[in-house]
Amino acid sequence: MPVPPATHPLTSRHVAVIGAGAAGLVTARDLRREGHSVVVFERGDQVGGTWVYTPKTECDPIGLDPSRTMVHSSLYNSLRTNLPRESMGFLDYPFVAKDDPERDPRRFPGHREVLMYLQDFTREFGIDELVKFETEVVRVGLVDDLKWKWKIKSKKRGKDETTTSTTPGHVDEIFDAVVVCNGHYTQPRIAQIPGINVWPGKQMHSHNYRVPDPFRDQVVVLIGSSASAVDISRDIAGVAKEVHVAARSVADETSGKQPGYDNMWFHPMIESVHEDGTVFFQDGSFVLAGIILHCTGYKYHFPFLETNGIVTVDDNRVGPLYKQIFPPALAPWLSFVGLPWKVVPFPLFELQSKWIAGVLSNRFALPSQEKMMEDVEAFYSSLEASGMPKRYTHNLGSSQFEYNNWLAAQCGCPEIEDWRIDMYKACGKNRCARPESYRDEWEDHHLVLQAYEDFIKYTSHQVSERCISQ
Repeated sequence: MPVPPATHPLTSRHVAVIGAGAAGLVTARDLRREGHSVVVFERGDQVGGTWVYTPKTECDPIGLDPSRTMVHSSLYNSLRTNLPRESMGFLDYPFVAKDDPERDPRRFPGHREVLMYLQDFTREFGIDELVKFETEVVRVGLVDDLKWKWKIKSKKRGKDETTTSTTPGHVDEIFDAVVVCNGHYTQPRIAQIPGINVWPGKQMHSHNYRVPDPFRDQVVVLIGSSASAVDISRDIAGVAKEVHVAARSVADETSGKQPGYDNMWFHPMIESVHEDGTVFFQDGSFVLAGIILHCTGYKYHFPFLETNGIVTVDDNRVGPLYKQIFPPALAPWLSFVGLPWKVVPFPLFELQSKWIAGVLSNRFALPSQEKMMEDVEAFYSSLEASGMPKRYTHNLGSSQFEYNNWLAAQCGCPEIEDWRIDMYKACGKNRCARPESYRDEWEDHHLVLQAYEDFIKYTSHQVSERCISQ
């Protein structure tokens, strides 16, 4: 449904964007396209956010020490995308294979190719000039004597991720609006395990996993069933003595040795661990292990954000938020891009950012604060009624395309193309059928052709046999 034109003049705002990962980059672009003045704060020295690989890990491998020097990225060296590049890219800037020997032309490329795509996007739209690199946001809060103005306190950082003695101290700046795009793959969630305080082995969170070498000849218990858990368990199995995967999704009939591996077993969740090093599973089986690897996800974390309790994180629910974006009491002056998970992220970020940009310029109107809160409460009630845990509030999964199309309607944009939806479903089925090889064997060639036909209007790259067959 087309959005009616604005009934009053469009307004340009001074907007801060926190983070220069994929969400922050597309948000900055769409805000500037809408006529806003934009400043992007990025604590790292380049764009890309979580897609900037570093071999560095944190001094606390499990990520519980609040005084640790934090490493932003959670990438492991072997990571390849678990979504095909055609569906991954921004809607109007396709993620096509480049005819360049330095690039990765595969349909499911490695992480470096995604970073290079984001760098291409940044150059194409001149976003670099908006970014304050090596600048950490220390505090974001409302200005006491100015209604709906935000003060951002920031500080420069050195290459070693610590404040340097030669850089100036804190800087305060005033903005009309703030868009939070700081990602959610940095603060580990840890499984609660009875007896862990006396268990003598080591623990690590996948946030600090990079390569399998440290697990050589070890007996490893890995907790989790996410895409990264699957990848990492197979990575480690190449060098470890034994890998025991514990997950809620493992039922009695699926436990036991993993087909195709001599040293990998599936188990239900851990029941308890003991001071002699044993790990007991809920089916009564046990193993003597030297390390537990938590592939158990992440917490939303906004240590810089001060809203006087208006926005909270409760059991990993960031709320209250209208349509996953706006806190009703602070809308539209505070917003979030990129909170949903189990989604195709980049197109979702783009539609969220277009809506935010248009709302801030008065091109689109939000409902009243009361109406937004009613919608939020109805959404939370529907989750509760369906038995969905609070921590899954931002897990969109199969509802993501309905959500994307709702956003598109608010912005007057076309709905998500059918091939994107079909490709997402086909990839999911293929991943189940070919868990070891889905990235290199697939049967949705017709959808790849449809994608490249669609891309012609955005790019001079032509559909080539090389692109289709990779």
